[in-house]
Amino acid sequence: MDFLHINRAKAVFDEIYGLDDPRAYFSALGDLDYMIPDVAEPVVRQILSAKASMTGVKPTVLDVGCSYGINAAVHRFPLTFTGLRHRYARREIRAVSSETLVELDRNFYAAWPDVGLARFIGLDISAPAIRYATGVGLLEQGVVADLETGDLSVEDARIVRSADVIMSTGCIGYVTEKTFGKILDATERHPWIISFVLRMFPFEPLAATFAKRGFVTERLAGATFIQRRFHDAEEFENTLATLAALGIDATGLESEGLFHADLILSRPEADARAAPLEDIVTVASGRGRPIGSRYVHVEGDEGLRVALEP
Repeated sequence: MDFLHINRAKAVFDEIYGLDDPRAYFSALGDLDYMIPDVAEPVVRQILSAKASMTGVKPTVLDVGCSYGINAAVHRFPLTFTGLRHRYARREIRAVSSETLVELDRNFYAAWPDVGLARFIGLDISAPAIRYATGVGLLEQGVVADLETGDLSVEDARIVRSADVIMSTGCIGYVTEKTFGKILDATERHPWIISFVLRMFPFEPLAATFAKRGFVTERLAGATFIQRRFHDAEEFENTLATLAALGIDATGLESEGLFHADLILSRPEADARAAPLEDIVTVASGRGRPIGSRYVHVEGDEGLRVALEP
């Protein structure tokens, strides 16, 4: 089953990524208890710490599918996606122009201490999102490119070349091994690749691409990471059907009305031997976080039916 087919099960949010600021992004995804930036951040921090311990230098992270730079925001500053969502929901913030908001946000982020373990660069197909993320100082540099259909320019390859770590928290499924292969061809530092991947998207094609470059891939056992609630009953049922077709048991995970992602780390074999994933990561997956109503299956007189559980 290919990614294009699998994506038909998911709701489409394309419109929120092409705007000049992230207000619609926070509104639409916040309403679905989107939490992957927050639940991923402690794990990303542990992996970056392990990487820095090996090299003795502050790593450069390339965030693939970075959109408005939110992963950089929650890593570099004592902020959360949830807290930022409340900021952008304020009446005063909703009322200003995008130009004014960029100026406000530039000052907002500059006022916080930078507690990050890395510098961030980003890649996304959305020019407005990259422009915002670099304009407010979340990303040092950004690349606008669709590497599924095109190639990196000479200048973009120069930016990507410095990556010590490549990370993604939701773009796999929209991008494939084509994108990651072109990125790796441009790098020079044998980067670690941190991937949070929805369980409905097979990772084997990417792992094979990485293996050709001498990388090994580890999947964290015993934990998954909540991304968000399902948008509607159709997305819920389609996702369960997709998982069933792939032979993946959704019981206690997606069946409870939530998208779940696996943590996968790919890197040179020597690095994996020196610091196994299970030794450097401890997790809190988001299961204890308060969330809104979820689509679930309940038993009725005529068998299972979909219900919205408060």
